[in-house]
Amino acid sequence: MSFEKQAYSVLVVSSAENFHNAMSAMLPEVSFQPIVSVPTVSAAQRATAERSFDFVIINAPLKDDLGMRFAIDCSTAHNSLVLFLISNEIHGDVYEKVASHGVFTLPKPMNKQTMDNALRWLLTAKRKLTGFEKKTTKIEDKMEEIRLVNKAKWLLISNEGLLEPEAHRYLEKEAMDRCITKKAVAREIIDKYS
Repeated sequence: MSFEKQAYSVLVVSSAENFHNAMSAMLPEVSFQPIVSVPTVSAAQRATAERSFDFVIINAPLKDDLGMRFAIDCSTAHNSLVLFLISNEIHGDVYEKVASHGVFTLPKPMNKQTMDNALRWLLTAKRKLTGFEKKTTKIEDKMEEIRLVNKAKWLLISNEGLLEPEAHRYLEKEAMDRCITKKAVAREIIDKYS
């Protein structure tokens, strides 16, 4: 399987040692590091408390729990992409409970090709989410700039007696003359009058 150059962190939660070995073999170290393997939900909770993981793969059931609540928590609170492997007999019921929380499920038993495809789906979803996160960050930055510029304009209007177009022009001119952003000029004005 061909993976991109970025390395993703993975938490593998399984009571079966052979599953840990199989996952380590399927996840090339170049693209997936670190790969942390733990046998129980409580150990997995400790691991996620110490750091965040891009992917969490849970081979249920575990020694101390089914792992369903942990899967939901990882997906919602930790922003991890979660793959939950569960026996075919209860897969439908588990899917109904976790799918709305963004947890991917696969019925067991499965073959290597199915697991390989699931990993590809996770990578595709991660790339898509990363793109959305970048767009969201840009939009949030732009909104913050607009809020700061508007606040600075109102401070200029109330403290310097400028009209709104004059205050706007002042901000733009200061930014151009000093080769800094309008956001930086706005922060200086806010600091001056606050």
